[in-house]
Amino acid sequence: MGKGPAMATSQASVMPARKALGETELLWMMAMLMALNAFGIDAILPALDALAADLSVSGNDRQFVIGVFLLTGGIGSLVPGALADRFGRRPVLLGAVAVYIVLSVLSALAPTYDALIAVRAAQGFFAAGIVALPPAIIRDRVGGDKMARMMSLIFVIFLMVPAIAPTIGEAILQFGSWRAIFAAMAVLGVVMGAWVYVRLPESLTEENRQPIAVRAIAANMGRALTQPSVAGYVIGSALVFGALFGFINSSQQLITQTFGAGDIFPLVFGICAGSMALASWSNSRIVERFGARRVSHTALFAFIGVSAVQVMFAFQPGEELWHFVPLMAINMALLGFIGSNFGAIAMNPFFAIAGAASSAHGFVRMTTAALLGGAIGYAYDGTARPLALALLASGLACLALVLWSEKGKLFGPSDAEMRGR
Repeated sequence: MGKGPAMATSQASVMPARKALGETELLWMMAMLMALNAFGIDAILPALDALAADLSVSGNDRQFVIGVFLLTGGIGSLVPGALADRFGRRPVLLGAVAVYIVLSVLSALAPTYDALIAVRAAQGFFAAGIVALPPAIIRDRVGGDKMARMMSLIFVIFLMVPAIAPTIGEAILQFGSWRAIFAAMAVLGVVMGAWVYVRLPESLTEENRQPIAVRAIAANMGRALTQPSVAGYVIGSALVFGALFGFINSSQQLITQTFGAGDIFPLVFGICAGSMALASWSNSRIVERFGARRVSHTALFAFIGVSAVQVMFAFQPGEELWHFVPLMAINMALLGFIGSNFGAIAMNPFFAIAGAASSAHGFVRMTTAALLGGAIGYAYDGTARPLALALLASGLACLALVLWSEKGKLFGPSDAEMRGR
């Protein structure tokens, strides 16, 4: 009897300790969490025709199942940062994944289109934490150039999911209905939730926990949005990504109806989305050498030029798929150079209030882009003209905003950065 505790202690001493979460596993975990949210958007695209037929949805109304998720995701980005600063990253992240799972199941069971839209709105809002918290978790562990490198690699992995999600959705349709795609979202959510629960430690230390002071948070967010040197970058990126969301919303109809290539829709969408991942990887290699401003400003001018060519082809009779896809892929690649660099430029002055600034910028970008993207998608008229015009107009408006923020000086460091050297 007396040997029991001693034997237990001896056995415990020889059991291997669980290996700590390493950098590579952390990188993949954070990327796949963000990709879970992307899968919730793009996997359903090939099923929009079947969904519309099953739930008696007419015309462009089918796009709302995507648009409402994007819109409420932008609104929801205001919430998880403050909660995670107070209660820790793990519980807020696990809560966001749990709600994502439940609402994916409810989406699969939705009896009417109105019910589906309501569930998707809730899912977008609560799933915002899945996207908002990975940067904070990375920042808890590393900073500076190492954080920039890790976030670039995370975005490369994250952006590959939109490239393959429609193919996965199309494969699921071969064996089930559109409802099975939402069931697959729930299954993936369970996998990710289990991975986070078992492997991810809490990264927020006790001394860094912050009280939830609504007035102070609101003041910091207001400061992050009203500084002229960054406001143009925040609003400008919202406009160009609004045009991107317009493509996402109308892509299934464009490829299937306008160009009659529904059988290769996943491939076409994958080519366009994959170009953004390639651009993000390339940006991580060149941005430190040439600077965020020089790279992003050059990409913006190229974006405007390519958009003008898209308008030219869109207004010619009989535009063909081989005209549309290469130009759209190039512009999405250029957005890969614009988005991450604009975000870094906008965040640079706000080290002390990084959490509030990130939430405020994300809110403006996502809600503006979602509303604009919804309007562009809903303007679909059987041609690529509304999208092409929106891409050109958003690029020109973005350029005007950047010129305002930079006081007319492009391609170089800001005055503040020059003074700091």
